[in-house]
Amino acid sequence: MKTTRIAGAIGALCLAGVLMPGLAMAQYPNREITMIVPFGAGGSTDIIGRIAAQALSKRLGVPVVVDNRGGAGGTVGTQAAAGAKPDGYTITVATTSTHVVGPLTVKTKYDPVKDFTHIGMIAETPYVMVINPQLKATNVQEVIDLARKDPGKLNYGSAGQGSTTHLAGLMFLNATKTDMEHIPYDSNAKATAALMGNEVQVLFGSMPAVLAQIQANSIKALAVGTTTRSPKLKDTPTLQEAGVKDYRASLWLGLSAPAGTPPEVVKKLADALGESIADPAVGELLEKNGADPTKMSPQEFSALIASEIDVYGAIVKGMKK
Repeated sequence: MKTTRIAGAIGALCLAGVLMPGLAMAQYPNREITMIVPFGAGGSTDIIGRIAAQALSKRLGVPVVVDNRGGAGGTVGTQAAAGAKPDGYTITVATTSTHVVGPLTVKTKYDPVKDFTHIGMIAETPYVMVINPQLKATNVQEVIDLARKDPGKLNYGSAGQGSTTHLAGLMFLNATKTDMEHIPYDSNAKATAALMGNEVQVLFGSMPAVLAQIQANSIKALAVGTTTRSPKLKDTPTLQEAGVKDYRASLWLGLSAPAGTPPEVVKKLADALGESIADPAVGELLEKNGADPTKMSPQEFSALIASEIDVYGAIVKGMKK
């Protein structure tokens, strides 16, 4: 009788061991979630990330806390996210920079496809060619003329070596056959501050990071990198309209989790993100900061990243550094 009871107890413990992981996942989330923003505070990724964090927290019922880990064009924080425990309690903001351009231009210890489970898109935003008001130029062509007159004299800033802001600048130099000195910073906010302080004269900044300064006339917008004008800068031409043939550069931002994150957890996160993007209040807040809300499923977002790696890979390969 005693042996039977012991065997029954062991069997119950074994069954509990099998069921507990599933039970834990069914209760997900039951504690704070960390969202790694792989850039410094105040930049476009941070601004959009915080909007998403607040919206997710409301829908998931737990705090979603932003952890800023800037450096190396966003690859430092992204590497930390790739190595985190795949339990849904660490997610990261994935961008064109961290999941496409960075791995193509600098050595990263993570694979943007294999080391992540992608959750979905948050928004897309254009890059804006902005200049310090002290620069004696009123349009794109005049900047090109200055750069050609004295090659290497003008400085252009970026959010880091291998960041999308760096690539946007490289694309401009390549398309216009000009030369400017690249000065990398570790965030969009610092690059924008450097432009305002005239440490750099030109910046291809993401809209959320530069919009407030443009509106305050602290910096001057000359053109946007998208193929159509931005509703937030209706009087600002596209770079193509300004004479830079075939130029196109925009930043997308989404959410990713470490590879191996359980499918049911990814679904909860994706559903919460989708509901957030569909919320008019969240959409209005994103648009106010120069970002267009964009809903994508995990499968669609994964396919976009793989496609962008191919597209940008071809650009980077044939572009001067």
